[in-house]
Amino acid sequence: MLAYLIRRLFAAAVMLVVIIMVVFGIFFLVPKWAGVDIATSFVGKQADPAAVEGVRQKLGLDTPIYAQVWEFFKGIFAGRTYSGGGDTIHCAAPCFGYSFRSEQAVWPVLTDRFPVTLGLALGAAFLWLVFGVAAGVLSALKRGTLWDRGAMVVALAGVSLPIYFTGMLSLAIFAFGLHWIDAQYVPLEDSFTGWLGAMILPWITLAFLYAAMYARITRATMLEILGEDYIRTARAKGLKEQTVIGKHAMRSTMTPILTMLGMDLGALIGGAILTESTFNLPGLGRAVLDAIRNQDLPIIVGVTLITSLAVLFANLVVDILYAVIDPRVRLT
Repeated sequence: MLAYLIRRLFAAAVMLVVIIMVVFGIFFLVPKWAGVDIATSFVGKQADPAAVEGVRQKLGLDTPIYAQVWEFFKGIFAGRTYSGGGDTIHCAAPCFGYSFRSEQAVWPVLTDRFPVTLGLALGAAFLWLVFGVAAGVLSALKRGTLWDRGAMVVALAGVSLPIYFTGMLSLAIFAFGLHWIDAQYVPLEDSFTGWLGAMILPWITLAFLYAAMYARITRATMLEILGEDYIRTARAKGLKEQTVIGKHAMRSTMTPILTMLGMDLGALIGGAILTESTFNLPGLGRAVLDAIRNQDLPIIVGVTLITSLAVLFANLVVDILYAVIDPRVRLT
């Protein structure tokens, strides 16, 4: 088990370096090759050429590529210093730069919004995992029944309907029509009940989409596993049905579920753009959407890195859980 963990941690560290280099290339090298001047984006197209040159020096855009890559890496892990134009600014690690519009450090801006996105992702993940997997297992066990057909129809609707449609529909019914909840977001530290009331609809709306996919995948996987020889052998031994399903069939069914959960949860932690926009939640998704509209490159870079790291961390956790569920994985 220890050797397996070391291998996975080493692979994650290598992937982290690759992710940082790819993000740097996409946001700094590709625009340069396309003729886009990042310094001009910072100060505006109508700025004085001297001001543009000062920003270029301050951001280190006038240095060789290898020096820019080194400063980018160093900023993330150890912080960096911006000097030029007569002033010097130190940015503590992890440093993703300063916003082009507000001139605030990117990391504090993102950490202020991160709890909103984390609460949304974890709450929705709990709902879709519980109800999606339960619906899929019951559909597999009651194959061809009214429950099976009804659950799959609902799952098909959940997969097919856009999240902004279900979100706006739920707001129109429960917030503006019945007035059961308040659509205005309330921070958790201000009021737990207010925060809970504001998060219920986003949780349910987001979970409806993912629970539908999980139900379909669980049903298909469970039906395949129930036809395996070791399941028939377990039943032939006289084991109780709940033991056959809970101990043997579910253990194999959870492998693809964990794979999906790692990817989905990691991506959502990086920002659920449509959900946060629909329900006006001040999370990372809203931050990156506003940054795209304002062409605020450092914010976009920061959210991209956080998303990538969240997916990487989630997959690392999934790999460890694989080894717990199936000991054969430790040999790979």
